[in-house]
Amino acid sequence: MKQDDPLVVFTPSGRRGRVPSGTSVLDAARRLGVDLDSVCGGRGICSKCQISLGTGSFPKHGITVTEEALSAKNAVEQRYDEKRGLPPARRLGCQARILDDAVIDVPPESQIHRQVVRKDAELRAIEMDTATRLCLVDVAEPDLQAPSGDLERLNSALAAQWQIGPARCPLPVLARLQATLRRGDWQVTVALHRAPDGLEILDIWPGFFEGPLYGLAIDIGSTTIAGHLTDLSTGTVIASSGRMNPQIRFGEDLMSRVSHAMLTPGGAAEMTAALHAGLDRLAAEIATEAGVAPRQIVETVLVGNPVMHHLALGLDPVELGQAPFALASSGALSLAAGDLGIGAINPEARAYLLPLIAGHVGADAAAVALSEAPEEADELTLIVDVGTNAEILLGDRSGVLACSSPTGPAFEGAQISAGQRAAPGAIERVRIDPATKEPRFKVIGCELWSDDPDFAETVGPAGVTGICGSGIIEAVAEMRLAGLVDMSGLIGSAAQTGSERCRPEGRTQSYLLHDGSSAGGPVIAVTQTDIRAIQLAKAALYAGARLLMDRRGVDRVERVVLAGAFGAHISPLHAMVLGMIPDVPLDRVRSAGNAAGTGARIALCSVAARRKIEEVVRRIEKVETATEPRFQEHFVAANALPHASDPFPELARQRHLPEVVFNADGGGNRRRRRPR
Repeated sequence: MKQDDPLVVFTPSGRRGRVPSGTSVLDAARRLGVDLDSVCGGRGICSKCQISLGTGSFPKHGITVTEEALSAKNAVEQRYDEKRGLPPARRLGCQARILDDAVIDVPPESQIHRQVVRKDAELRAIEMDTATRLCLVDVAEPDLQAPSGDLERLNSALAAQWQIGPARCPLPVLARLQATLRRGDWQVTVALHRAPDGLEILDIWPGFFEGPLYGLAIDIGSTTIAGHLTDLSTGTVIASSGRMNPQIRFGEDLMSRVSHAMLTPGGAAEMTAALHAGLDRLAAEIATEAGVAPRQIVETVLVGNPVMHHLALGLDPVELGQAPFALASSGALSLAAGDLGIGAINPEARAYLLPLIAGHVGADAAAVALSEAPEEADELTLIVDVGTNAEILLGDRSGVLACSSPTGPAFEGAQISAGQRAAPGAIERVRIDPATKEPRFKVIGCELWSDDPDFAETVGPAGVTGICGSGIIEAVAEMRLAGLVDMSGLIGSAAQTGSERCRPEGRTQSYLLHDGSSAGGPVIAVTQTDIRAIQLAKAALYAGARLLMDRRGVDRVERVVLAGAFGAHISPLHAMVLGMIPDVPLDRVRSAGNAAGTGARIALCSVAARRKIEEVVRRIEKVETATEPRFQEHFVAANALPHASDPFPELARQRHLPEVVFNADGGGNRRRRRPR
């Protein structure tokens, strides 16, 4: 391609490249290996290839995109729009042609291998104490001799029959009150919400309405948004769903989004609008999936990191991008769900946002603390919520510390040469034979290992498509265990390792994991650049944990908890081989699943839990990694696999790490010196 050809960036995959002007979006996607569906072969009939154009300034990509980046709608698109309808701002990828630099968003429904948002709800016993409940009330009829309003008589009935009230009544509910009372022959069921400043009537039904009422617990991650629809009478999760965070087209990491807000006029408002649309779509999808009337969803609890929190509220996140990382508000908030763009539920539904811990440690970390209760632990416990921005808690009954580390998106498959998000066909498990150096792997959507005779037939024509976060972690760790990678993270040559799978790539080496080229599939290799990306991410994670241990005055922890959707799929052994977590016995490492989502559900079901976490957050000691002098020192030492100086005796009891050293110019092996 020529340097002056248009640059096209596809989100959420992050794949980018230059294509000749006039290339269709569908053809560009195919050239760059982007997951864009098409059934009709580009004739504009199936509409499977719908895309949308992102416009404005994209500093991360170094481009500014205008509406003229794509060709105008042609006759095929116009005819399709007239007959079947295209959502606003959507284009058909087979018809739209790239004329200038463009950022193209591929929505989930247009992806062949759709993202697996692995944020399932964990079963948890919760003491129910919901903020919203149903009350059946018999209201006195109007009396000419003692005139009073229907609302006043309803409040009198609440006081007499339930010993509660008075309750505020929003205007839309008040507008229905008189007709509802008369339809119910003066008996009504009201949904009463306990707000911090008093009771509020969220809805009213004639006669006896047995419900149930529902609430939504939503975890707003940098990459994905996950929601759990919960029965407010039992705490049971009725349905769970997730979708990509639509803000990802503005940048995969938080600082890219803060930069977009800083450098693009109206950038923050644009990201807020995108997030609100995503939240609303998620709510609608979950309600439809569960067969629940939107009117019955009367509450939502939201958690997220500080940048997501501020953007959800329509607050400019610019101050979070520079010291002293000031929050607009750190306390818990109660507001109308409609203020967050969630219109696909009860119009009067309320939203509760958990408190933030610090400028880089958000409500999602508070939710993890609510779920895991480190302040009640007898053992010193390290809790790591692994994501684009890792949030770390360390504590026991004597106190809790918290910090965050900028791990970036490498753990989620981004910035990896063959990386992709978790979707069918992505390699998620890897094993390498230490003797033969031959790999085998499993992909999402298939239970068989790649060396099984039925593997190729079972994975189907889509085959193996790439490698996701858990896969790249296991691949690098297995390479270290097999002696293909040395302590510094350098891949050895074929002569050094004895494996022809190690192949030169420029001045460095790569390791061939899978070659699907004979069947028209991808060649998947682990490159030196891939390993460096994982090293940087894991070093940031470990350095953050070490800072908290320094502050606590300890060199070891007694227990490690891996939280987050990604953390739930990490092998403790492979995480320790890489040095992602401090050395502990492997049976003292456990997964907490989507602990932030679990904490959000606990807060949804219990007002007492909300009060508890608000108090706990006030007592947590915050450590700011960006200003701690020792962070860089720990970060540099943690680049080694597993570590340049910290001992890993528990790991040594489990597995032997080959003592090999490879140099960049292809020299032979030599034994390494042990660090003193």
